[in-house]
Amino acid sequence: MTSNPRHVPVVVVGGGQAGLSVSYHLKQCGIEHLVFEKYTAAHTWATQRWDTFCLVTPNWQCDLPGHRYDGPDPDGFMKKDEIVAYLKAFVAKVNPPIREGVTVTRVVRRDDGLFSVQTSEGDYTANEVVVASGGYHTPIIPRMAEKLPPAITQIHSNQYRNPAQLPEGEVLVVGSGQSGAQIAEDLHLAGRKVHLAVGDAPRCARFYRGRDVVTWLADMGYYEMTVDDHPLRDGVRDNTNHYVTGRDGGRDIDLRRFATEGMKLYGLMEDYRDGSLRFRGDLKRSLDQADRTYNGINAAIDKYIAEKGIDAPAQDHYAPIWEPDEPVLSLALDSSGITSVVWCIGFTPDFRWLDASVFNGAGSPKHKRGVTNEDGVYFIGLPWLNTWGSGRFGAVGRDAEYIVQIIQKRLGAERFALKFAV
Repeated sequence: MTSNPRHVPVVVVGGGQAGLSVSYHLKQCGIEHLVFEKYTAAHTWATQRWDTFCLVTPNWQCDLPGHRYDGPDPDGFMKKDEIVAYLKAFVAKVNPPIREGVTVTRVVRRDDGLFSVQTSEGDYTANEVVVASGGYHTPIIPRMAEKLPPAITQIHSNQYRNPAQLPEGEVLVVGSGQSGAQIAEDLHLAGRKVHLAVGDAPRCARFYRGRDVVTWLADMGYYEMTVDDHPLRDGVRDNTNHYVTGRDGGRDIDLRRFATEGMKLYGLMEDYRDGSLRFRGDLKRSLDQADRTYNGINAAIDKYIAEKGIDAPAQDHYAPIWEPDEPVLSLALDSSGITSVVWCIGFTPDFRWLDASVFNGAGSPKHKRGVTNEDGVYFIGLPWLNTWGSGRFGAVGRDAEYIVQIIQKRLGAERFALKFAV
């Protein structure tokens, strides 16, 4: 450790939109701080997204602090390059005191009450530590992947860029959340033969009764609902995001329609043994449940329209256009035509560097709107930290402002106590 570590009142770990939002509000309050970013500011949007990636929420929901979307297409969906440009402009506007290319390796409280912050460039101390590194750190690739033949190309969704990246042949996409469904669509539209192992992700409509579903839900107050008010309470944080797309102006993703066009759908992938991929026989259940969620959201919109007396065009609820036959439980890999696999089953968090009693038995942070039970430790940028938009451009700025207000009060109280202790 450095013998005389530099002291900074606040350390922010992570330079994505969450950490940058915290920095914005800390600067507004005149609070000295440093942001440590392992790579470069907001790097994941440029380095871990596929070429046709776009937002699934309308541009008008992009409301980072002091940096609301003001482009020409508020109801559209920014593409990857536009998102990167939007974030670069935010970085320039915030002008944060950021240390890029610096990894935080350990944070632990010292006997004097300060935090020891060990980094790849040296040691620091801090009064407050804001964890803004998100929860998507380690790509999940199951152990069964080790058993697949070496000739099969395997990548995770964060490595996927475009269909040409994969060898000729058919592609197995594992997982049907937002990434899996959109990557499967990207490959399908490029003319690739796709096999999709479907999970339990729900889906929603893109447009319903004349408007974007997100706009209806915003009017209904859904995005202002806090995790404490949600029927699932903390359990909503474990929910898989609904699959839908903003591609080409926005549309539904209907796996049943893909099936009518030649995509092969299976239940949850469970194993690979004896030369065969093994699937659970739950495809019909998964598709039906996704459709129930889809129609349930639309029914809630119907109710809202009726209660408010809104003049909106009528629209039927979704009816299945394809039904699976007997479930396929086994597929011989060598005769399937599959030459590559894209794993789209998410990420696990990695907070091993934080030595603090702020985690539950599953390793997830315990907090109330980002404030933990250990004084001076905060989290931001996690899904449903407080509302649906906490992990997105829409509400992360409000969460940052809330946390910084608490930090400001704590630092003020500490300075006051120190003054009278001298």
